[in-house]
Amino acid sequence: MEISTEGAAESVSPVVLPSAPSSLSPSRASDFMQCPLLYRFRVIDRLPEKPSEAATRGTLVHAVLERLFDAPAAERTAPRAKSLIPGQWDRLRESRPEVVELFADDPDGERLTRWLGEAEQLVERWFGLEDPTRLEPAERELFVEAELDSGLKLRGIIDRVDVAPTGEVRIVDYKTGKAPRPEYSEGALFQMKFYALVVWRLKNVVPRRLQLVYLGSGDVVTYDPVVADLERVERKLHSLWEAIREATESGVWRPRPTKLCGWCDHQAVCPEFGGTPPPYPLPVRVAPPVAP
Repeated sequence: MEISTEGAAESVSPVVLPSAPSSLSPSRASDFMQCPLLYRFRVIDRLPEKPSEAATRGTLVHAVLERLFDAPAAERTAPRAKSLIPGQWDRLRESRPEVVELFADDPDGERLTRWLGEAEQLVERWFGLEDPTRLEPAERELFVEAELDSGLKLRGIIDRVDVAPTGEVRIVDYKTGKAPRPEYSEGALFQMKFYALVVWRLKNVVPRRLQLVYLGSGDVVTYDPVVADLERVERKLHSLWEAIREATESGVWRPRPTKLCGWCDHQAVCPEFGGTPPPYPLPVRVAPPVAP
Protein backbone atom coordinates (compact mmCIF):
# COMPACT_ATOMS: atom_id res chain seq x y z
CA MET A 1 0.00 0.00 0.00
CA GLU A 2 1.35 3.37 -0.94
CA ILE A 3 0.23 6.52 0.82
CA SER A 4 1.28 9.64 -0.98
CA THR A 5 3.26 12.19 0.97
CA GLU A 6 2.59 15.04 -1.42
CA GLY A 7 -0.65 16.76 -2.28
CA ALA A 8 -2.87 14.11 -0.68
CA ALA A 9 -6.48 15.21 -0.46
CA GLU A 10 -7.78 15.15 3.10
CA SER A 11 -11.32 15.45 4.38
CA VAL A 12 -10.12 17.61 7.26
CA SER A 13 -6.88 19.50 6.72
CA PRO A 14 -5.33 22.89 7.45
CA VAL A 15 -5.46 25.53 4.76
CA VAL A 16 -2.45 25.09 2.50
CA LEU A 17 -1.56 27.57 -0.21
CA PRO A 18 -1.41 25.96 -3.65
CA SER A 19 2.04 25.32 -5.06
CA ALA A 20 3.57 23.66 -8.08
CA PRO A 21 4.35 19.94 -7.71
CA SER A 22 7.86 19.33 -6.41
CA SER A 23 8.11 15.54 -6.28
CA LEU A 24 6.50 12.36 -7.54
CA SER A 25 5.15 9.36 -5.64
CA PRO A 26 3.75 6.12 -7.09
CA SER A 27 0.17 7.10 -6.31
CA ARG A 28 0.48 10.55 -7.87
CA ALA A 29 2.22 9.13 -10.93
CA SER A 30 -0.66 6.67 -11.27
CA ASP A 31 -3.16 9.52 -10.88
CA PHE A 32 -1.62 11.44 -13.78
CA MET A 33 -1.50 8.36 -15.99
CA GLN A 34 -5.14 7.64 -15.15
CA CYS A 35 -6.38 11.21 -15.58
CA PRO A 36 -4.33 14.44 -15.61
CA LEU A 37 -7.31 16.41 -14.29
CA LEU A 38 -7.59 14.06 -11.30
CA TYR A 39 -3.92 14.73 -10.58
CA ARG A 40 -4.62 18.47 -10.63
CA PHE A 41 -7.61 18.14 -8.29
CA ARG A 42 -5.57 16.13 -5.78
CA VAL A 43 -2.15 17.77 -5.93
CA ILE A 44 -2.75 21.41 -6.87
CA ASP A 45 -6.36 22.15 -5.87
CA ARG A 46 -6.19 19.70 -2.95
CA LEU A 47 -9.91 19.08 -3.17
CA PRO A 48 -11.34 17.07 -0.26
CA GLU A 49 -12.26 13.44 -0.77
CA LYS A 50 -14.54 11.32 1.35
CA PRO A 51 -12.95 8.38 3.14
CA SER A 52 -14.01 4.99 1.81
CA GLU A 53 -14.62 1.79 3.74
CA ALA A 54 -12.22 -0.17 1.51
CA ALA A 55 -9.32 2.27 1.75
CA THR A 56 -9.79 2.77 5.49
CA ARG A 57 -9.90 -1.00 6.05
CA GLY A 58 -6.65 -1.24 4.10
CA THR A 59 -5.03 1.38 6.34
CA LEU A 60 -6.23 -0.50 9.43
CA VAL A 61 -4.91 -3.88 8.23
CA HIS A 62 -1.55 -2.35 7.31
CA ALA A 63 -1.24 -0.87 10.79
CA VAL A 64 -1.97 -4.25 12.39
CA LEU A 65 0.60 -6.09 10.25
CA GLU A 66 3.20 -3.44 11.01
CA ARG A 67 2.61 -3.54 14.77
CA LEU A 68 2.60 -7.34 14.93
CA PHE A 69 6.36 -7.35 14.37
CA ASP A 70 6.82 -5.46 17.64
CA ALA A 71 6.16 -8.81 19.36
CA PRO A 72 8.77 -11.57 19.71
CA ALA A 73 8.72 -14.02 16.80
CA ALA A 74 7.00 -16.84 18.73
CA GLU A 75 4.12 -14.52 19.69
CA ARG A 76 3.29 -13.42 16.14
CA THR A 77 0.13 -15.47 15.85
CA ALA A 78 -3.19 -14.91 14.13
CA PRO A 79 -5.11 -14.47 17.42
CA ARG A 80 -2.61 -11.86 18.58
CA ALA A 81 -2.82 -10.03 15.28
CA LYS A 82 -6.61 -9.95 15.38
CA SER A 83 -6.49 -8.71 18.96
CA LEU A 84 -4.62 -5.63 17.71
CA ILE A 85 -7.49 -4.53 15.48
CA PRO A 86 -9.65 -2.67 18.08
CA GLY A 87 -6.71 -0.67 19.41
CA GLN A 88 -5.44 0.23 15.93
CA TRP A 89 -8.98 1.28 14.94
CA ASP A 90 -9.06 3.60 17.96
CA ARG A 91 -5.70 5.08 16.97
CA LEU A 92 -6.87 5.57 13.39
CA ARG A 93 -9.97 7.44 14.54
CA GLU A 94 -7.81 9.70 16.71
CA SER A 95 -5.33 10.49 13.96
CA ARG A 96 -7.92 10.79 11.18
CA PRO A 97 -11.24 11.87 12.74
CA GLU A 98 -12.87 12.01 9.31
CA VAL A 99 -13.08 8.21 9.16
CA VAL A 100 -15.71 8.30 11.91
CA GLU A 101 -18.23 9.56 9.36
CA LEU A 102 -18.05 6.21 7.58
CA PHE A 103 -20.35 4.75 10.22
CA ALA A 104 -22.28 7.86 11.19
CA ASP A 105 -25.51 6.25 9.92
CA ASP A 106 -24.87 2.99 11.78
CA PRO A 107 -26.28 3.66 15.28
CA ASP A 108 -26.49 -0.02 16.20
CA GLY A 109 -22.94 -0.69 15.06
CA GLU A 110 -23.94 -3.55 12.76
CA ARG A 111 -22.02 -2.30 9.73
CA LEU A 112 -18.99 -1.45 11.85
CA THR A 113 -18.98 -4.93 13.37
CA ARG A 114 -19.18 -6.51 9.93
CA TRP A 115 -16.45 -4.19 8.62
CA LEU A 116 -14.12 -5.06 11.50
CA GLY A 117 -14.86 -8.72 10.89
CA GLU A 118 -13.76 -8.32 7.27
CA ALA A 119 -10.51 -6.76 8.51
CA GLU A 120 -10.01 -9.80 10.77
CA GLN A 121 -10.47 -12.12 7.79
CA LEU A 122 -7.82 -10.26 5.80
CA VAL A 123 -5.37 -10.37 8.69
CA GLU A 124 -5.98 -14.08 9.24
CA ARG A 125 -5.52 -14.85 5.55
CA TRP A 126 -2.05 -13.32 5.67
CA PHE A 127 -0.86 -16.14 7.93
CA GLY A 128 -1.51 -18.61 5.12
CA LEU A 129 0.68 -16.57 2.77
CA GLU A 130 3.65 -15.66 4.97
CA ASP A 131 5.02 -16.91 8.28
CA PRO A 132 5.83 -13.91 10.48
CA THR A 133 7.63 -16.11 13.02
CA ARG A 134 10.34 -16.61 10.39
CA LEU A 135 10.56 -12.96 9.31
CA GLU A 136 12.59 -10.15 10.83
CA PRO A 137 11.93 -7.11 8.64
CA ALA A 138 14.77 -4.64 8.27
CA GLU A 139 12.22 -1.84 7.82
CA ARG A 140 8.48 -1.34 8.16
CA GLU A 141 6.51 1.57 6.70
CA LEU A 142 9.78 2.97 5.39
CA PHE A 143 9.70 6.47 3.92
CA VAL A 144 12.13 6.71 1.02
CA GLU A 145 13.16 9.69 -1.07
CA ALA A 146 15.74 10.05 -3.80
CA GLU A 147 16.69 12.82 -6.19
CA LEU A 148 17.60 11.73 -9.70
CA ASP A 149 20.41 13.34 -11.68
CA SER A 150 17.77 15.37 -13.51
CA GLY A 151 16.61 16.92 -10.23
CA LEU A 152 13.34 14.96 -10.12
CA LYS A 153 12.53 13.91 -6.55
CA LEU A 154 10.89 10.53 -6.01
CA ARG A 155 9.30 9.55 -2.72
CA GLY A 156 7.03 6.96 -1.21
CA ILE A 157 6.37 4.62 1.71
CA ILE A 158 7.35 0.94 1.47
CA ASP A 159 5.31 -1.48 3.58
CA ARG A 160 8.18 -3.83 4.40
CA VAL A 161 11.83 -4.35 3.52
CA ASP A 162 13.46 -7.74 4.18
CA VAL A 163 17.22 -8.16 3.98
CA ALA A 164 18.73 -11.65 3.72
CA PRO A 165 21.96 -12.55 5.58
CA THR A 166 23.65 -12.41 2.16
CA GLY A 167 22.51 -8.80 1.75
CA GLU A 168 19.80 -9.41 -0.84
CA VAL A 169 16.83 -7.04 -0.52
CA ARG A 170 13.15 -7.93 -0.86
CA ILE A 171 10.50 -5.22 -1.07
CA VAL A 172 7.05 -6.33 0.14
CA ASP A 173 3.75 -4.56 -0.35
CA TYR A 174 0.42 -5.65 1.18
CA LYS A 175 -2.73 -5.27 -0.89
CA THR A 176 -6.10 -5.77 0.78
CA GLY A 177 -7.87 -6.19 -2.55
CA LYS A 178 -7.77 -9.09 -4.98
CA ALA A 179 -4.94 -9.80 -7.38
CA PRO A 180 -5.66 -8.33 -10.82
CA ARG A 181 -5.82 -10.48 -13.89
CA PRO A 182 -2.40 -10.87 -15.56
CA GLU A 183 -3.24 -8.35 -18.28
CA TYR A 184 -3.84 -5.70 -15.60
CA SER A 185 -0.94 -6.53 -13.30
CA GLU A 186 1.47 -3.96 -14.73
CA GLY A 187 -0.08 -1.12 -12.68
CA ALA A 188 0.77 -2.73 -9.35
CA LEU A 189 4.21 -3.77 -10.60
CA PHE A 190 4.84 -0.16 -11.67
CA GLN A 191 4.51 0.90 -8.04
CA MET A 192 6.96 -1.78 -6.94
CA LYS A 193 9.45 -0.93 -9.69
CA PHE A 194 9.16 2.71 -8.60
CA TYR A 195 10.25 1.67 -5.09
CA ALA A 196 13.02 -0.50 -6.49
CA LEU A 197 14.30 2.45 -8.52
CA VAL A 198 14.40 4.65 -5.41
CA VAL A 199 16.26 1.98 -3.42
CA TRP A 200 18.68 1.47 -6.30
CA ARG A 201 19.44 5.18 -6.53
CA LEU A 202 19.77 5.50 -2.75
CA LYS A 203 21.76 2.36 -1.96
CA ASN A 204 23.20 1.38 -5.34
CA VAL A 205 21.56 -2.02 -4.81
CA VAL A 206 18.95 -3.52 -7.11
CA PRO A 207 16.36 -5.32 -4.94
CA ARG A 208 16.47 -9.06 -5.50
CA ARG A 209 12.70 -9.47 -5.36
CA LEU A 210 9.50 -7.42 -5.43
CA GLN A 211 6.60 -9.13 -3.68
CA LEU A 212 2.92 -8.22 -3.71
CA VAL A 213 0.78 -9.95 -1.09
CA TYR A 214 -2.91 -9.83 -2.04
CA LEU A 215 -4.94 -10.47 1.10
CA GLY A 216 -8.27 -10.17 -0.70
CA SER A 217 -7.65 -13.21 -2.89
CA GLY A 218 -4.82 -15.00 -1.10
CA ASP A 219 -2.30 -14.56 -3.91
CA VAL A 220 1.40 -13.70 -3.77
CA VAL A 221 2.89 -12.14 -6.90
CA THR A 222 6.66 -11.81 -7.21
CA TYR A 223 8.93 -10.12 -9.71
CA ASP A 224 12.72 -10.08 -9.86
CA PRO A 225 13.86 -6.77 -11.37
CA VAL A 226 17.03 -6.10 -13.33
CA VAL A 227 18.79 -2.82 -14.04
CA ALA A 228 17.14 -2.52 -17.47
CA ASP A 229 13.69 -2.59 -15.78
CA LEU A 230 14.61 0.26 -13.48
CA GLU A 231 16.15 2.31 -16.27
CA ARG A 232 12.90 1.97 -18.24
CA VAL A 233 10.89 3.11 -15.22
CA GLU A 234 13.23 6.06 -14.77
CA ARG A 235 12.74 7.13 -18.38
CA LYS A 236 8.97 6.76 -18.00
CA LEU A 237 8.96 8.90 -14.86
CA HIS A 238 10.98 11.61 -16.58
CA SER A 239 8.45 11.69 -19.41
CA LEU A 240 5.59 11.85 -16.91
CA TRP A 241 7.28 14.66 -15.01
CA GLU A 242 7.79 16.68 -18.20
CA ALA A 243 4.10 16.29 -19.00
CA ILE A 244 3.19 17.36 -15.45
CA ARG A 245 5.46 20.41 -15.69
CA GLU A 246 3.92 21.39 -19.02
CA ALA A 247 0.39 21.09 -17.60
CA THR A 248 1.39 23.02 -14.47
CA GLU A 249 2.78 25.93 -16.49
CA SER A 250 0.03 26.01 -19.11
CA GLY A 251 -2.85 25.33 -16.75
CA VAL A 252 -4.21 22.75 -19.21
CA TRP A 253 -5.19 19.53 -17.41
CA ARG A 254 -7.27 17.33 -19.65
CA PRO A 255 -9.72 14.75 -18.25
CA ARG A 256 -9.28 11.18 -19.43
CA PRO A 257 -12.62 9.33 -19.15
CA THR A 258 -12.44 5.66 -18.11
CA LYS A 259 -14.58 3.20 -16.21
CA LEU A 260 -12.89 4.48 -13.04
CA CYS A 261 -14.75 7.78 -13.37
CA GLY A 262 -17.72 6.19 -11.62
CA TRP A 263 -15.73 6.10 -8.36
CA CYS A 264 -14.32 9.63 -8.63
CA ASP A 265 -15.23 12.13 -5.90
CA HIS A 266 -14.82 15.08 -8.27
CA GLN A 267 -17.57 14.55 -10.82
CA ALA A 268 -19.28 17.81 -9.77
CA VAL A 269 -16.28 19.84 -11.00
CA CYS A 270 -15.34 17.64 -13.97
CA PRO A 271 -16.22 18.80 -17.52
CA GLU A 272 -16.94 15.19 -18.49
CA PHE A 273 -19.91 15.32 -16.10
CA GLY A 274 -21.00 18.85 -16.93
CA GLY A 275 -19.02 20.47 -14.12
CA THR A 276 -16.57 23.35 -14.09
CA PRO A 277 -13.17 23.04 -12.37
CA PRO A 278 -12.34 25.66 -9.75
CA PRO A 279 -10.26 28.64 -10.89
CA TYR A 280 -6.69 27.57 -11.54
CA PRO A 281 -4.70 28.72 -8.49
CA LEU A 282 -1.23 28.92 -10.09
CA PRO A 283 0.28 31.42 -12.56
CA VAL A 284 -0.18 30.42 -16.18
CA ARG A 285 2.50 30.80 -18.84
CA VAL A 286 1.42 33.29 -21.48
CA ALA A 287 2.13 32.13 -24.99
CA PRO A 288 4.20 34.58 -27.09
CA PRO A 289 2.27 36.43 -29.80
CA VAL A 290 2.29 34.88 -33.24
CA ALA A 291 4.20 36.94 -35.79
CA PRO A 292 2.06 38.20 -38.68
